[in-house]
Amino acid sequence: MLCLSNMSVLYPTLLLCVYGFFSSFRPSEPFLTAYLMGPDKNLTEIQVVNEIYPIWTYSYLVLLFPIFLATDYLCYKPVLVLQATSLVVTYVMLLKAQGMLAMQLLEFFFGLATASEVAYYSYIYSVVEPAHYKRVTSYCRSITLFGSAAGSLTGQLLLSLAKVQLLHLVIITLTSAAVAFVAPWFLPMPKRSLFFHKGPEAVEERLRCGTALMEKAEDSENKVPLSSHDVSTVSSSSKPGSHNSGLVAVLRVLFDDFLQCYRCRPLLAWSLWWALATCGYFQVINYAQALWENVRPSHEYEIYNGYVETLSTLLGALAALLVGYLPVSWTLWGELTLCVLSLLMAVCVFVMDMNILLCYSSYIIFRATYMLLITVATYQIAASLNMQRYALVFGVNTFMALLLQSLLTVVVVDSAGLGLGVCTQFLIYGGYFAVISVVFLFAGLCKLASRRRSKQEVLANSPTETESDSPPISDASTC
Repeated sequence: MLCLSNMSVLYPTLLLCVYGFFSSFRPSEPFLTAYLMGPDKNLTEIQVVNEIYPIWTYSYLVLLFPIFLATDYLCYKPVLVLQATSLVVTYVMLLKAQGMLAMQLLEFFFGLATASEVAYYSYIYSVVEPAHYKRVTSYCRSITLFGSAAGSLTGQLLLSLAKVQLLHLVIITLTSAAVAFVAPWFLPMPKRSLFFHKGPEAVEERLRCGTALMEKAEDSENKVPLSSHDVSTVSSSSKPGSHNSGLVAVLRVLFDDFLQCYRCRPLLAWSLWWALATCGYFQVINYAQALWENVRPSHEYEIYNGYVETLSTLLGALAALLVGYLPVSWTLWGELTLCVLSLLMAVCVFVMDMNILLCYSSYIIFRATYMLLITVATYQIAASLNMQRYALVFGVNTFMALLLQSLLTVVVVDSAGLGLGVCTQFLIYGGYFAVISVVFLFAGLCKLASRRRSKQEVLANSPTETESDSPPISDASTC
């Protein structure tokens, strides 16, 4: 039985790792802007930056919630196949299609593939036992990071040493996506899901599958229920004979859980930073190549985007690993730490357009800092949640980030709005992170002042408390 159990974990994990590596192995990605603005596609900077790239943001936003529901309703695997198909279509169009409208349609398919990532990070929790969650998730996360870094490095080496054309990098990326396309078809089909397909073991199943949208797994021993109503809520909605498998019932459960979760002030604070910072992070990452092309045109100079993407990915992964070793009391100093590091991110964005060396260096520091902080935010949010609410909170945070990003894109980037140049955009993004820093400076100072007042009240009332054997005043910031 032990051998069978291990095989039941090994087989889907191996297929997911194969899929994760080859779907992330994209040698052409660090040079996408140069490719679109080069002789192969012959598009202008205004077309690429102001009219093509914004389509990904809008598509991701519109598709995120429907894909979230479809992933659960279809039991993960079909959406994973959909993602693989979308990636193949994306790179076929990148190779063969011409014109701005075709590239806008390409961005839609890439947005569909990005929104479908939920299936990759949730599938494994539906087919393996909870005891294997941490190890299997670490494998899947590590292999995708390794695939991304290997793809960027391969692209740069082929470009710099073998002097291949950018078109050849697109062909290699398409080949990698085609290999990845094969893997999901051989995955076993889950029989149950978190919301729509529940059996007598629904309570256990919600606990097992609750990490669905979680992109960074944490130790489940650190999880505590958000409120005393968690188990009763799950149980009442999971009785075998109930009619709560319909869409309306699922939406009602999600809304009730939403209200319960965001009443917790620490969770709300970390979620606020998550949404605000992820919005800015997406904008910087999406348009960094356009800035590099502006500072150092690829048709005049040799570019090193692949090295930069490789190093920033590896340093980001290292920063995420270092979180557990940092001697910081996040409960006490979390907001002020977010203030200082958000200010560092603002400075990195401000100086990116000065020269190419400073641009590359600032980008690496910016990504590593974000990876560190998003890992902390993930842990701090997860520590306040029961496992079945990971999907909801992380999904809502991502949705809010995309909503803010869409608004920022419409106003700043899109030709229907201001349609600003890429250098001006990065000045605005730097100011955006400076505003985030100021917000959390005030939040941190208010929290410290509140804790000081609480301590003074405890000291002032301590004789009375001792005589009456009353319990000490609890921290108001806890859930």
